[in-house]
Amino acid sequence: MFATKRLSKELLKMKDHVPPGIEIVKSDNLEEWQMDIKVLDENPLYQNQTYRLKFMFSSKYPIEPPEVQFITCDASTGHPRTIPMHPHIYSNGIICLDLLGSAGWSPVQTVESVCMSLQSMLTANNRDERPPGDQEFITHNRRRIRDINFVYEDDNV
Repeated sequence: MFATKRLSKELLKMKDHVPPGIEIVKSDNLEEWQMDIKVLDENPLYQNQTYRLKFMFSSKYPIEPPEVQFITCDASTGHPRTIPMHPHIYSNGIICLDLLGSAGWSPVQTVESVCMSLQSMLTANNRDERPPGDQEFITHNRRRIRDINFVYEDDNV
């Protein structure tokens, strides 16, 4: 019940005014949303690129963080999307960011603030690479995003 009320308010606010570089693509229910984000600066790694985020909400949102990951869309959709290259983004779109984990999450965060944090994370990056162990992680990980225990030791990106 609380999640429904909170998400309804967030959606109304974002439909009224969404920050630059962020677009609501899908929000027909309060369990899954899709958002497009763009990096607004001149970072050559992400210039003229748009990326798609999928948000999955549990009934415990905002006490519990949403599961957020980048997803692909093929060209047949008319809006092709890829997974951005970044040392904290696995090639399957899973994001290693303390803000999205139980320890770093705060109920004051919103879908909008998460999108803006991810925009900022991409803006600050200058390394065209995946996280160490990317192939092994995407091949062997079977846990849900919220159940992955990332170790946050690289704060230089």
